[in-house]
Amino acid sequence: MTIRLDRRQFLMGSSALAAAGALGLSPAFAQSAGLRQFFWGGQARADRTYGVNDLFKAANGAEVDSSFLGWGDYWPKLATETAGGNSPDIVQMDYRFIVEYAKRGAIAPLDEYVGNQLKLDGFDADQLEGGKVDGKLYGISLGANSVAQLVNVAAFEEAGIDLPNRDTTYDDIRAMGEAFLSKNIRGGIRVIADGSGSEPMLDNWLRQKGLALYTADGKLGFDADAAIEWFTFWNQMRADKICVDAETQALDTNGPLETTMVVMGKSAMMPSNSNQLVGFQALMTDKVTITSYPRIAAGVGGGHYRKPSMFFSIGGSSKNKELAAEYLSYFINDPEAGKILGVERGIPCIPGVREAIAPTLNEQDQIALDFVANLGDLLGALPPPPPAAAGEIDISVLRTLSQEVAFGARTPEDAGQYFVTEASAVLARQA
Repeated sequence: MTIRLDRRQFLMGSSALAAAGALGLSPAFAQSAGLRQFFWGGQARADRTYGVNDLFKAANGAEVDSSFLGWGDYWPKLATETAGGNSPDIVQMDYRFIVEYAKRGAIAPLDEYVGNQLKLDGFDADQLEGGKVDGKLYGISLGANSVAQLVNVAAFEEAGIDLPNRDTTYDDIRAMGEAFLSKNIRGGIRVIADGSGSEPMLDNWLRQKGLALYTADGKLGFDADAAIEWFTFWNQMRADKICVDAETQALDTNGPLETTMVVMGKSAMMPSNSNQLVGFQALMTDKVTITSYPRIAAGVGGGHYRKPSMFFSIGGSSKNKELAAEYLSYFINDPEAGKILGVERGIPCIPGVREAIAPTLNEQDQIALDFVANLGDLLGALPPPPPAAAGEIDISVLRTLSQEVAFGARTPEDAGQYFVTEASAVLARQA
Protein backbone atom coordinates (compact mmCIF):
# COMPACT_ATOMS: atom_id res chain seq x y z
CA MET A 1 0.00 0.00 0.00
CA THR A 2 1.28 3.44 -0.87
CA ILE A 3 -0.16 6.74 0.28
CA ARG A 4 0.89 9.96 -1.43
CA LEU A 5 1.33 12.78 1.07
CA ASP A 6 -0.23 15.79 -0.56
CA ARG A 7 -0.08 19.34 0.71
CA ARG A 8 -3.37 19.13 2.61
CA GLN A 9 -2.41 15.89 4.31
CA PHE A 10 0.92 17.31 5.33
CA LEU A 11 -0.62 20.44 6.80
CA MET A 12 -3.13 18.33 8.71
CA GLY A 13 -0.31 16.24 10.10
CA SER A 14 1.75 19.26 11.08
CA SER A 15 -1.24 20.99 12.64
CA ALA A 16 -2.12 17.91 14.60
CA LEU A 17 1.45 17.63 15.82
CA ALA A 18 1.39 21.25 16.95
CA ALA A 19 -1.94 20.85 18.71
CA ALA A 20 -0.80 17.74 20.54
CA GLY A 21 2.35 19.47 21.70
CA ALA A 22 0.46 22.55 22.86
CA LEU A 23 -2.11 20.53 24.81
CA GLY A 24 0.48 18.23 26.34
CA LEU A 25 -1.56 15.19 25.38
CA SER A 26 -0.58 11.96 27.03
CA PRO A 27 -0.58 8.61 25.28
CA ALA A 28 -3.82 6.73 24.91
CA PHE A 29 -2.27 3.36 25.63
CA ALA A 30 -1.24 2.07 28.99
CA GLN A 31 2.37 1.67 29.99
CA SER A 32 3.71 -1.76 29.17
CA ALA A 33 6.88 -3.64 29.98
CA GLY A 34 7.81 -3.87 26.31
CA LEU A 35 8.55 -1.35 23.61
CA ARG A 36 6.77 -0.29 20.47
CA GLN A 37 8.97 0.53 17.50
CA PHE A 38 8.11 2.08 14.13
CA PHE A 39 10.45 2.62 11.19
CA TRP A 40 10.45 3.13 7.44
CA GLY A 41 12.17 0.73 5.06
CA GLY A 42 11.76 -2.51 3.19
CA GLN A 43 11.76 -6.17 4.13
CA ALA A 44 15.57 -6.41 4.12
CA ARG A 45 15.75 -3.70 6.79
CA ALA A 46 12.91 -5.26 8.72
CA ASP A 47 14.61 -8.67 8.81
CA ARG A 48 17.78 -7.12 10.24
CA THR A 49 15.85 -5.05 12.76
CA TYR A 50 13.82 -8.02 13.96
CA GLY A 51 17.05 -9.99 14.35
CA VAL A 52 18.44 -7.35 16.71
CA ASN A 53 15.13 -7.20 18.57
CA ASP A 54 15.41 -10.93 19.23
CA LEU A 55 18.93 -10.43 20.60
CA PHE A 56 17.72 -7.58 22.81
CA LYS A 57 14.90 -9.71 24.18
CA ALA A 58 17.34 -12.52 24.95
CA ALA A 59 19.68 -10.09 26.73
CA ASN A 60 17.14 -7.87 28.52
CA GLY A 61 13.89 -9.80 28.51
CA ALA A 62 11.99 -6.96 26.89
CA GLU A 63 9.75 -7.59 23.90
CA VAL A 64 9.89 -5.09 21.01
CA ASP A 65 6.66 -4.79 19.04
CA SER A 66 7.97 -3.54 15.72
CA SER A 67 6.34 -2.45 12.46
CA PHE A 68 7.43 -0.66 9.31
CA LEU A 69 6.15 1.12 6.20
CA GLY A 70 7.66 2.62 3.05
CA TRP A 71 8.90 6.20 3.26
CA GLY A 72 5.81 7.76 1.70
CA ASP A 73 3.38 5.96 4.00
CA TYR A 74 5.50 6.30 7.13
CA TRP A 75 5.28 10.02 7.80
CA PRO A 76 1.49 10.48 7.62
CA LYS A 77 1.00 7.54 10.00
CA LEU A 78 3.67 8.74 12.42
CA ALA A 79 2.16 12.26 12.42
CA THR A 80 -1.28 10.85 13.14
CA GLU A 81 -0.12 8.61 15.97
CA THR A 82 1.99 11.36 17.50
CA ALA A 83 -0.88 13.86 17.31
CA GLY A 84 -3.10 11.37 19.10
CA GLY A 85 -0.65 10.98 21.97
CA ASN A 86 0.09 7.44 20.85
CA SER A 87 3.69 7.86 19.83
CA PRO A 88 5.76 4.68 19.47
CA ASP A 89 8.51 4.35 22.09
CA ILE A 90 11.18 4.12 19.39
CA VAL A 91 10.76 6.23 16.30
CA GLN A 92 12.95 6.21 13.22
CA MET A 93 13.68 9.85 12.42
CA ASP A 94 15.18 11.63 9.43
CA TYR A 95 17.59 14.58 9.44
CA ARG A 96 14.99 16.55 7.47
CA PHE A 97 12.29 16.23 10.12
CA ILE A 98 14.19 16.07 13.42
CA VAL A 99 13.95 19.80 14.09
CA GLU A 100 10.17 19.85 13.57
CA TYR A 101 9.54 16.83 15.78
CA ALA A 102 11.93 18.05 18.49
CA LYS A 103 10.51 21.56 18.69
CA ARG A 104 6.99 20.23 19.02
CA GLY A 105 7.87 17.79 21.76
CA ALA A 106 7.00 14.83 19.56
CA ILE A 107 10.37 13.25 20.37
CA ALA A 108 12.16 13.43 23.72
CA PRO A 109 15.59 14.88 24.57
CA LEU A 110 18.04 12.09 25.36
CA ASP A 111 20.71 13.98 27.34
CA GLU A 112 19.62 12.69 30.77
CA TYR A 113 20.18 9.08 29.64
CA VAL A 114 23.67 9.60 28.16
CA GLY A 115 26.27 7.82 30.27
CA ASN A 116 23.55 5.87 32.06
CA GLN A 117 21.14 3.78 29.99
CA LEU A 118 22.60 5.22 26.79
CA LYS A 119 26.33 4.60 26.23
CA LEU A 120 27.97 6.76 23.57
CA ASP A 121 31.68 6.15 24.24
CA GLY A 122 33.67 6.74 21.04
CA PHE A 123 30.58 7.71 19.02
CA ASP A 124 31.55 9.69 15.90
CA ALA A 125 31.43 13.37 16.84
CA ASP A 126 29.91 14.60 13.56
CA GLN A 127 27.15 12.01 13.74
CA LEU A 128 26.43 12.90 17.37
CA GLU A 129 26.22 16.58 16.47
CA GLY A 130 23.79 15.78 13.67
CA GLY A 131 21.26 14.49 16.20
CA LYS A 132 21.16 17.72 18.22
CA VAL A 133 18.52 20.46 18.08
CA ASP A 134 19.19 23.68 19.97
CA GLY A 135 22.05 21.99 21.83
CA LYS A 136 20.00 19.01 23.05
CA LEU A 137 20.36 15.45 21.75
CA TYR A 138 17.16 14.17 20.12
CA GLY A 139 18.39 11.47 17.74
CA ILE A 140 21.01 8.73 17.74
CA SER A 141 22.50 8.31 14.28
CA LEU A 142 22.21 4.72 13.09
CA GLY A 143 25.00 5.17 10.59
CA ALA A 144 26.77 7.63 8.34
CA ASN A 145 25.86 7.68 4.70
CA SER A 146 25.89 9.94 1.69
CA VAL A 147 23.62 10.53 -1.24
CA ALA A 148 24.63 8.33 -4.15
CA GLN A 149 23.54 7.36 -7.63
CA LEU A 150 22.24 3.83 -7.92
CA VAL A 151 23.63 2.28 -11.12
CA ASN A 152 22.41 -0.78 -13.01
CA VAL A 153 25.73 -2.33 -14.08
CA ALA A 154 24.19 -4.75 -16.57
CA ALA A 155 22.36 -1.99 -18.44
CA PHE A 156 25.58 -0.05 -18.91
CA GLU A 157 27.36 -3.18 -20.12
CA GLU A 158 24.61 -3.68 -22.70
CA ALA A 159 25.07 -0.08 -23.85
CA GLY A 160 28.79 -0.76 -24.21
CA ILE A 161 29.85 2.31 -22.24
CA ASP A 162 31.87 2.75 -19.07
CA LEU A 163 30.10 3.06 -15.76
CA PRO A 164 29.75 6.58 -14.33
CA ASN A 165 32.34 7.34 -11.68
CA ARG A 166 33.36 10.05 -9.23
CA ASP A 167 34.53 12.33 -12.08
CA THR A 168 31.36 12.05 -14.18
CA THR A 169 29.69 15.35 -15.00
CA TYR A 170 26.13 16.19 -16.02
CA ASP A 171 27.44 16.67 -19.57
CA ASP A 172 28.83 13.12 -19.41
CA ILE A 173 25.41 11.86 -18.29
CA ARG A 174 23.88 13.49 -21.37
CA ALA A 175 26.43 11.71 -23.60
CA MET A 176 25.66 8.41 -21.87
CA GLY A 177 21.95 9.01 -22.40
CA GLU A 178 22.50 9.55 -26.11
CA ALA A 179 24.37 6.24 -26.26
CA PHE A 180 21.46 4.49 -24.56
CA LEU A 181 19.08 6.06 -27.08
CA SER A 182 21.15 5.15 -30.14
CA LYS A 183 21.37 1.50 -29.07
CA ASN A 184 17.76 1.34 -27.87
CA ILE A 185 18.81 -0.44 -24.70
CA ARG A 186 16.08 -2.71 -23.32
CA GLY A 187 13.46 -1.23 -25.60
CA GLY A 188 14.04 2.34 -24.55
CA ILE A 189 15.33 2.39 -20.98
CA ARG A 190 16.65 5.89 -20.18
CA VAL A 191 20.04 6.43 -18.63
CA ILE A 192 18.71 8.34 -15.63
CA ALA A 193 15.50 8.99 -13.71
CA ASP A 194 13.98 12.48 -13.67
CA GLY A 195 15.85 14.21 -10.83
CA SER A 196 13.93 17.49 -10.91
CA GLY A 197 11.77 16.53 -7.92
CA SER A 198 14.64 15.07 -5.88
CA GLU A 199 15.48 17.35 -2.97
CA PRO A 200 18.86 15.64 -2.33
CA MET A 201 19.83 16.02 -5.98
CA LEU A 202 18.85 19.70 -5.97
CA ASP A 203 20.75 20.17 -2.70
CA ASN A 204 23.89 18.57 -4.17
CA TRP A 205 23.63 20.71 -7.33
CA LEU A 206 23.23 23.91 -5.29
CA ARG A 207 26.13 23.07 -2.98
CA GLN A 208 28.43 22.63 -5.97
CA LYS A 209 27.45 26.17 -6.98
CA GLY A 210 28.33 27.52 -3.54
CA LEU A 211 24.64 27.84 -2.62
CA ALA A 212 22.47 25.87 -0.18
CA LEU A 213 18.93 24.65 0.19
CA TYR A 214 18.59 26.52 3.47
CA THR A 215 20.65 29.00 5.43
CA ALA A 216 21.63 28.46 9.05
CA ASP A 217 18.80 30.79 10.13
CA GLY A 218 16.19 28.76 8.27
CA LYS A 219 15.79 30.84 5.13
CA LEU A 220 15.88 29.64 1.53
CA GLY A 221 19.49 29.50 0.36
CA PHE A 222 18.97 30.23 -3.34
CA ASP A 223 16.97 32.55 -5.58
CA ALA A 224 14.50 32.20 -8.44
CA ASP A 225 17.23 32.26 -11.08
CA ALA A 226 18.77 29.10 -9.62
CA ALA A 227 15.37 27.41 -9.38
CA ILE A 228 14.57 28.32 -13.00
CA GLU A 229 17.93 26.95 -14.12
CA TRP A 230 17.19 23.68 -12.27
CA PHE A 231 13.75 23.15 -13.81
CA THR A 232 15.00 24.22 -17.26
CA PHE A 233 17.87 21.73 -17.14
CA TRP A 234 15.62 18.78 -16.36
CA ASN A 235 12.98 19.92 -18.82
CA GLN A 236 15.56 19.70 -21.58
CA MET A 237 16.82 16.31 -20.31
CA ARG A 238 13.23 15.11 -20.54
CA ALA A 239 12.67 16.59 -24.00
CA ASP A 240 15.87 14.97 -25.29
CA LYS A 241 14.91 11.58 -23.80
CA ILE A 242 17.99 11.48 -21.59
CA CYS A 243 15.84 11.02 -18.48
CA VAL A 244 12.49 9.25 -18.20
CA ASP A 245 9.31 10.99 -19.33
CA ALA A 246 6.66 12.47 -17.05
CA GLU A 247 4.25 9.54 -17.23
CA THR A 248 6.98 7.04 -16.37
CA GLN A 249 8.40 9.07 -13.49
CA ALA A 250 4.90 9.39 -12.04
CA LEU A 251 4.93 5.62 -11.46
CA ASP A 252 7.39 6.25 -8.63
CA THR A 253 5.05 6.65 -5.70
CA ASN A 254 7.75 7.81 -3.28
CA GLY A 255 6.98 4.73 -1.29
CA PRO A 256 8.41 1.21 -1.57
CA LEU A 257 11.67 0.66 -3.44
CA GLU A 258 9.76 -1.59 -5.85
CA THR A 259 8.22 1.50 -7.52
CA THR A 260 11.51 3.26 -8.20
CA MET A 261 12.79 3.76 -11.73
CA VAL A 262 15.83 1.44 -11.60
CA VAL A 263 13.94 -1.41 -9.95
CA MET A 264 11.12 -1.06 -12.48
CA GLY A 265 13.65 -1.14 -15.34
CA LYS A 266 12.77 2.34 -16.56
CA SER A 267 16.20 3.93 -16.02
CA ALA A 268 19.78 2.77 -15.49
CA MET A 269 20.51 5.34 -12.77
CA MET A 270 18.57 7.21 -10.12
CA PRO A 271 19.29 9.29 -7.01
CA SER A 272 19.62 7.15 -3.92
CA ASN A 273 21.68 6.80 -0.74
CA SER A 274 24.78 4.75 -0.04
CA ASN A 275 23.05 2.64 2.63
CA GLN A 276 20.25 1.66 0.23
CA LEU A 277 22.47 -0.42 -2.06
CA VAL A 278 21.82 -3.52 0.02
CA GLY A 279 18.05 -3.10 -0.18
CA PHE A 280 18.05 -2.39 -3.91
CA GLN A 281 20.28 -5.36 -4.71
CA ALA A 282 17.88 -7.61 -2.80
CA LEU A 283 15.13 -6.59 -5.23
CA MET A 284 17.10 -6.88 -8.47
CA THR A 285 18.49 -9.64 -10.63
CA ASP A 286 20.88 -7.26 -12.39
CA LYS A 287 23.98 -6.31 -10.48
CA VAL A 288 23.76 -2.76 -9.12
CA THR A 289 26.35 -0.47 -7.61
CA ILE A 290 26.59 3.15 -6.47
CA THR A 291 28.60 6.16 -7.48
CA SER A 292 28.55 9.86 -6.69
CA TYR A 293 26.09 12.42 -7.98
CA PRO A 294 27.34 14.08 -11.19
CA ARG A 295 29.61 17.09 -10.97
CA ILE A 296 28.26 20.30 -12.48
CA ALA A 297 31.64 20.64 -14.24
CA ALA A 298 34.97 18.83 -14.20
CA GLY A 299 36.84 19.40 -10.94
CA VAL A 300 33.91 20.94 -9.06
CA GLY A 301 33.13 19.15 -5.77
CA GLY A 302 31.72 19.81 -2.33
CA GLY A 303 28.18 18.67 -3.07
CA HIS A 304 28.21 15.57 -0.86
CA TYR A 305 28.38 15.32 2.92
CA ARG A 306 28.45 12.54 5.52
CA LYS A 307 24.86 12.59 6.67
CA PRO A 308 23.34 10.67 9.54
CA SER A 309 21.41 8.17 7.43
CA MET A 310 18.60 8.12 9.96
CA PHE A 311 18.13 8.30 13.69
CA PHE A 312 16.35 6.41 16.38
CA SER A 313 14.53 8.82 18.66
CA ILE A 314 12.32 8.23 21.67
CA GLY A 315 8.69 9.24 21.35
CA GLY A 316 7.83 12.32 23.36
CA SER A 317 4.82 10.61 24.94
CA SER A 318 6.57 7.29 25.62
CA LYS A 319 6.14 5.93 29.15
CA ASN A 320 9.13 3.64 28.68
CA LYS A 321 11.87 6.14 27.97
CA GLU A 322 14.55 4.51 30.13
CA LEU A 323 13.98 1.10 28.54
CA ALA A 324 13.91 2.74 25.11
CA ALA A 325 17.28 4.37 25.88
CA GLU A 326 18.65 0.93 26.84
CA TYR A 327 17.42 -0.41 23.51
CA LEU A 328 19.09 2.41 21.58
CA SER A 329 22.34 1.76 23.43
CA TYR A 330 22.16 -1.95 22.64
CA PHE A 331 21.33 -1.30 18.98
CA ILE A 332 24.40 0.85 18.34
CA ASN A 333 26.96 -0.77 20.68
CA ASP A 334 26.48 -4.52 20.62
CA PRO A 335 28.90 -6.18 18.14
CA GLU A 336 26.53 -9.06 17.41
CA ALA A 337 23.75 -6.60 16.69
CA GLY A 338 26.16 -4.76 14.42
CA LYS A 339 26.90 -7.94 12.47
CA ILE A 340 23.19 -8.42 11.82
CA LEU A 341 22.67 -4.80 10.82
CA GLY A 342 25.75 -4.52 8.58
CA VAL A 343 25.76 -1.14 6.81
CA GLU A 344 22.13 -1.24 5.67
CA ARG A 345 21.43 1.86 7.78
CA GLY A 346 24.85 3.37 7.08
CA ILE A 347 28.37 2.99 8.42
CA PRO A 348 28.24 2.25 12.20
CA CYS A 349 29.22 5.20 14.39
CA ILE A 350 31.12 3.19 17.05
CA PRO A 351 34.69 2.24 16.01
CA GLY A 352 34.53 -1.10 17.81
CA VAL A 353 31.39 -2.06 15.93
CA ARG A 354 32.97 -1.09 12.61
CA GLU A 355 35.92 -3.35 13.39
CA ALA A 356 33.63 -6.19 14.43
CA ILE A 357 31.55 -6.15 11.25
CA ALA A 358 34.34 -5.53 8.71
CA PRO A 359 35.14 -9.24 8.15
CA THR A 360 31.45 -10.06 7.74
CA LEU A 361 30.57 -7.56 4.99
CA ASN A 362 29.30 -8.83 1.66
CA GLU A 363 30.16 -7.17 -1.66
CA GLN A 364 27.40 -4.56 -1.54
CA ASP A 365 28.16 -3.63 2.07
CA GLN A 366 31.85 -3.22 1.21
CA ILE A 367 30.99 -0.98 -1.76
CA ALA A 368 28.89 1.26 0.50
CA LEU A 369 31.62 1.40 3.14
CA ASP A 370 34.30 2.28 0.58
CA PHE A 371 32.08 4.89 -1.07
CA VAL A 372 31.42 6.83 2.13
CA ALA A 373 35.06 6.53 3.23
CA ASN A 374 36.49 7.81 -0.07
CA LEU A 375 34.39 10.81 -1.10
CA GLY A 376 37.52 12.98 -1.28
CA ASP A 377 36.94 16.37 -2.89
CA LEU A 378 33.26 15.56 -3.40
CA LEU A 379 32.82 15.99 0.35
CA GLY A 380 31.65 19.30 1.80
CA ALA A 381 30.66 20.40 5.29
CA LEU A 382 27.57 19.01 7.05
CA PRO A 383 24.83 21.61 6.51
CA PRO A 384 22.76 22.81 9.48
CA PRO A 385 19.58 20.83 10.19
CA PRO A 386 16.88 21.94 7.76
CA PRO A 387 14.08 24.13 9.11
CA ALA A 388 10.88 22.58 10.39
CA ALA A 389 9.07 23.38 7.15
CA ALA A 390 11.61 21.57 4.95
CA GLY A 391 9.52 18.43 4.73
CA GLU A 392 6.47 20.31 3.50
CA ILE A 393 8.55 22.21 0.95
CA ASP A 394 10.08 18.98 -0.34
CA ILE A 395 6.85 17.06 -0.67
CA SER A 396 4.27 19.71 -1.41
CA VAL A 397 6.25 22.32 -3.33
CA LEU A 398 9.31 20.83 -5.06
CA ARG A 399 7.79 17.51 -6.07
CA THR A 400 4.50 19.06 -7.11
CA LEU A 401 6.21 21.70 -9.24
CA SER A 402 8.53 19.15 -10.84
CA GLN A 403 5.49 17.16 -11.98
CA GLU A 404 3.67 20.27 -13.17
CA VAL A 405 6.67 21.22 -15.32
CA ALA A 406 7.06 17.65 -16.56
CA PHE A 407 3.41 17.46 -17.64
CA GLY A 408 3.50 20.93 -19.21
CA ALA A 409 1.22 22.62 -16.68
CA ARG A 410 3.91 25.20 -15.85
CA THR A 411 6.97 26.53 -17.63
CA PRO A 412 10.34 26.23 -15.86
CA GLU A 413 10.33 30.03 -15.49
CA ASP A 414 6.93 30.04 -13.81
CA ALA A 415 7.83 27.07 -11.59
CA GLY A 416 11.13 28.62 -10.51
CA GLN A 417 9.51 31.90 -9.52
CA TYR A 418 6.63 30.13 -7.77
CA PHE A 419 8.98 27.79 -5.90
CA VAL A 420 10.85 30.64 -4.25
CA THR A 421 7.66 32.58 -3.44
CA GLU A 422 5.80 29.58 -2.02
CA ALA A 423 8.76 28.07 -0.16
CA SER A 424 9.53 31.42 1.44
CA ALA A 425 5.89 31.77 2.52
CA VAL A 426 5.91 28.27 4.06
CA LEU A 427 9.12 29.04 5.93
CA ALA A 428 7.66 32.32 7.24
CA ARG A 429 4.45 30.63 8.45
CA GLN A 430 6.33 28.00 10.43
CA ALA A 431 9.13 30.26 11.73
